[in-house]
Amino acid sequence: MVKMYNTDIVTNVTSETTVYQKGNWINMINPTELEIEDVCQNLEIEQDFIRYSLDYEEKARVDIEDDGTILFIIDIPIIEKENDIDVYTTMPVGIIFVRDEYIVTVSLKENEIFNRIESIVGRKISTYKKSQFLFQIFYENSSVFLNMLKIVNKKTEIIEKTLKKNLKNEDLLKMLSLEKSLVYITTSLKSNEIVMEKTLRGRIIKLYEEDEDLLEDAIVENKQAIEMSKIYSDILNETMDMYASIISNNINDVMKFLTSITIILAIPTLVASLWGMNVPVPFQTYKYGFFALMAIASVVTIIAMILLKKRNMLD
Repeated sequence: MVKMYNTDIVTNVTSETTVYQKGNWINMINPTELEIEDVCQNLEIEQDFIRYSLDYEEKARVDIEDDGTILFIIDIPIIEKENDIDVYTTMPVGIIFVRDEYIVTVSLKENEIFNRIESIVGRKISTYKKSQFLFQIFYENSSVFLNMLKIVNKKTEIIEKTLKKNLKNEDLLKMLSLEKSLVYITTSLKSNEIVMEKTLRGRIIKLYEEDEDLLEDAIVENKQAIEMSKIYSDILNETMDMYASIISNNINDVMKFLTSITIILAIPTLVASLWGMNVPVPFQTYKYGFFALMAIASVVTIIAMILLKKRNMLD
């Protein structure tokens, strides 16, 4: 899907268009081969710029060409479904400055970042103001990361409450999934920070005083997201370690109990085995020998139970 927007430099009104003209914002969401060829032909750029942005394994970076075309790749947060479970992860998107004429954004999937930009273009930002447009994307992206981290933390608290009532493998797997999500988020935030810091130095694009504050705000938001991500990740790691200890302790308790039961059951079995031998034994001619042996086995068994109970082996 390809959509084009243009902000009129006189009226500052933004409208969707199908005509390629300077100042356009071209938003490409999972474009087809024909759409990629059409955009590249009209903008006179290499297809690699767009294909880089569609590579799921691409890392956040900045690439500058001799003709003035600049490619920014950043990671954005997304929510995917895996076995009916929400998985919080990231994916790369591309922002391409085609010389001083066009802004092209490229992503594999529809996402909240560009949806937010669509809702404010013409009001807060203009398509012909490249720096402002880029910094607004940075800022919105950092904000969405912060919101996602709050959701992840809330999910963690809910699962913790469930685990306190009933320790289930399903909930532990959910916790593991959230732990992995925080690793992806932290890595992406650090990569984005490098891109923004590099942009702030002013060697990539020209910085305007009124837009520089927006970039600094975006960097601050991103740093805050990194700190939150580290804190939540540490808490989650400690929680997982705690539940691993609880599971290990539960297994030890079960093994102790089973061992104690085995010892208790072994006593009457031992007595029955000894007096079942084909050799002379005490009480073999005694009229109440059977009851005497039962009494002896019972007493020894009770003594063993008391001793095991004192050692907390039957709890």
